[in-house]
Amino acid sequence: MLNYGDAVAHLHIARRVFDAHQPRLDLLGSVWLPLPHILLLPFVQVYSWWANGFAGVIPSALAYLAACIGIYRLARIWLPSSAAALTLAFYALNPNLLYLQTTAMTEPLFLCEMVWTTLWLVEWHANIDGDPASTNRRQALIAIALIAAVYTRYDGWIMAFLAWTAMGIVLLRRGRLLSRAFWIASAFVVAAPIAWFIYNQLAFGDWLDFARGPYSARAIEIRTATPGYPPHPGWHNPWVSFLFFIKCAELDAAALASGTWLLVLSLAGAAWAAINPRFRNVARTLLLFLPIPFYAYSIAWGSVPIFMPVWWPHSWYNLRYGMELLPAFALCLGFTAHFVFDLFGPRPYKPRVFYCVATILFAAVGFNAYRMLRECPLVYVEGSKNIHARRPIYSQIPPVLHAYLTTHPNAVILMDTSTYPEIVSLTGIPLRQTINESDLKIYTSALAAPATSADLVLAFDGDAIDAAVKANHYGLTAIHRFTAPNQPSATLYVPTKSPSFE
Repeated sequence: MLNYGDAVAHLHIARRVFDAHQPRLDLLGSVWLPLPHILLLPFVQVYSWWANGFAGVIPSALAYLAACIGIYRLARIWLPSSAAALTLAFYALNPNLLYLQTTAMTEPLFLCEMVWTTLWLVEWHANIDGDPASTNRRQALIAIALIAAVYTRYDGWIMAFLAWTAMGIVLLRRGRLLSRAFWIASAFVVAAPIAWFIYNQLAFGDWLDFARGPYSARAIEIRTATPGYPPHPGWHNPWVSFLFFIKCAELDAAALASGTWLLVLSLAGAAWAAINPRFRNVARTLLLFLPIPFYAYSIAWGSVPIFMPVWWPHSWYNLRYGMELLPAFALCLGFTAHFVFDLFGPRPYKPRVFYCVATILFAAVGFNAYRMLRECPLVYVEGSKNIHARRPIYSQIPPVLHAYLTTHPNAVILMDTSTYPEIVSLTGIPLRQTINESDLKIYTSALAAPATSADLVLAFDGDAIDAAVKANHYGLTAIHRFTAPNQPSATLYVPTKSPSFE
């Protein structure tokens, strides 16, 4: 549950909102959108749930279950129960999704929002000429889902713009664009991103801090790029970016040898649905394909690389982004299954053929999940490599801190808690027993005089505390040095005259 460094960071952000010297809302951060952290707030208050990651399971698992219900309901609009069940099985049994819904990652929540937005959009359009109260109710539900998506991932901003614009065009064609209910809902949808701009301006002094601040994807790309070389494949190349995302989505949804088959069968199902007059309003499901252009652009120009083991540079990075195409794959495969079932339908003279075909298709879905497990789901492997890089730090520092805190339980530690948040939870202390970068003036004052501000000082090479110690080293004694491969080394200091350690 804590393999992903991002999952640990999400839990940390939610925990620090209240577990701080100065509890306040701007501790929700600036780069990651706030809804996932807000949903975590009640659960991270239980210390053990925060420390072991269980707090992240609750909202993610609920989102997973809700998305399963939504994808089945969406499929049932056009498909018989057998084909809709196959759609659900392909989605629900995906090993990468089953892993992610046990973590605090944002993908399960966003997939849920995308599925239900699409479902309600289809139902809204199908009933737009019916009962006005029912139409307005679905319109309100769509607005709520889009606002939630806007505050979950930046993909949601584009989804909200496209979905709401499409609704406006439909109303315009019917001469109902001046509907009061539509404009009230529109005000809330438009206000969602504007509120985020205002929050960034008030909290961090830059309304685009999330896009160009020191922790933004652009800043990270600049810091990690090798001078003279493109930062990653697909950089400023939308075609290569498109291919990387499609391949990543294949690997996330199917076993390695089955990716091409998945793509072909999905395209066949999509084509059959598009040309079949029986499937009214199926064009509304194009919203499920939004991740394709969004990530083609984001990889090329948005500082969002994807690395895969099958293509150069043969690594694991951001592979979970391909999960966003899973609902589209599942629904398209449902249409393909419906086509096959039509060929071998349960006519009086050959029901056994139909049941044999259905058994084969469901067995294929199960076998795909089994093969993915045998190959190790790539998203799980990516998370495992995350924890593998951090494990040496976590195995060295918390035991030493815990040993000191056993005899001095009220000792205050000056340390950076954002880079390695688990150090605090593994040590067994609350965040407010540290002085960290979230403490504003308290932290600034501690950096000016580290020897008199804390009972322990933990400095990682190159961070602000390390610079403060070098500038104000008088009165500090280094007692431990921690080193780990490919990680910055750290030094633990105690004040020379600290009463806690005399």
